[in-house]
Amino acid sequence: MIIEALQNDDDARGCAAMMCATDPWLILGRGFDACLAAVTDRSCETYVARDGDAVRGFIVIQMRGAFGNGYIRSVCVAADARGSGVGSALVAFVEERILRECKNVFLCVSSFNPRARALYERLGYEKAGELKDYVIGGASEIIMRKTTGPLITSHVYQPYPARPDEG
Repeated sequence: MIIEALQNDDDARGCAAMMCATDPWLILGRGFDACLAAVTDRSCETYVARDGDAVRGFIVIQMRGAFGNGYIRSVCVAADARGSGVGSALVAFVEERILRECKNVFLCVSSFNPRARALYERLGYEKAGELKDYVIGGASEIIMRKTTGPLITSHVYQPYPARPDEG
């Protein structure tokens, strides 16, 4: 398997078809056109995992996403390739890309997608917050983060000493 930047319209259309035919995008009501727009968004980078001529999955990132850090917008793996390491390989590939320039990688995972959340936790992501009823009612988007350290490394927080009148 090789991972490379999205190369052509046929691959983009194939990625969009893969995306709109699976959860969480089915639950979110994302049709083909919305998925194609996400895959080809010029403010993002899209990478595909290819086995021979077949696209086995893809990942979309924004280099200046949440909090000015790298943001994984979407990860999608072909139904017959799930559990084979494609998703892990895609995430590892973009982490290397993002962490060359940023201290953090962020992503959101839907509360109704526990398999994806478990994958991210295995890969070292931690819950950083929760957006209730953010995309659809009754569901949350779980904000997850993987970090190599604080944004500012020249300072360490030191609490101010208590003032005498603060008892």
